[in-house]
Amino acid sequence: MEILKKLFGFDATKHNIRTEIVAGITTFLTMSYILAVNPSMFGLLEGMPAGAVFTTTALAAIIGTLAMSLLAKLPFGLAPGMGLNAFFVFTVCMGMGYTWQFALTAVFIEGIIFIILTLTNVREAIVNAIPKNLRYAIGGGIGLFIAFIGMQNAGIIVNDDATLVVLGDITSGSALLALIGLVITGVLYALNIKEAV
Repeated sequence: MEILKKLFGFDATKHNIRTEIVAGITTFLTMSYILAVNPSMFGLLEGMPAGAVFTTTALAAIIGTLAMSLLAKLPFGLAPGMGLNAFFVFTVCMGMGYTWQFALTAVFIEGIIFIILTLTNVREAIVNAIPKNLRYAIGGGIGLFIAFIGMQNAGIIVNDDATLVVLGDITSGSALLALIGLVITGVLYALNIKEAV
């Protein structure tokens, strides 16, 4: 127990080892989808190596999660954000026509600016200046965008020139599997099972 306290800030009076292990496994299983989604999404960009995207995604999640647990002593899993990744691929590269190399340079510069804003506490002031309702709306909007992309990839919805989106062939393998997964997740969530997602 002393090693857990030293490494992760584990306090036996506040935490339960079984709960923490189940939470860790659940978090890993919830996050691991990004290892499949990221390479397939970035693979749509010409010349972007899917193997390198897979490795980078895994390393970013490992390093971020270890830093959060060992340095900050907080039980948070970190991985690349799907909302920003989708924005990178579908809006910046495909929509605006920038190369992925140019877009990655912009992400690098943005990262440096973000670190400076964080170290000078300007980031916190910016976040606090955004109304709470707008912060919730941003999260909901990103969630809907990711759900839209997921439904497209599964074939649940497809492109239509007249209405933009129509219901796809939901009897196909991938669409049916996605719908079954959504139903199971919804039922488990309705039953208040913590590991629903």
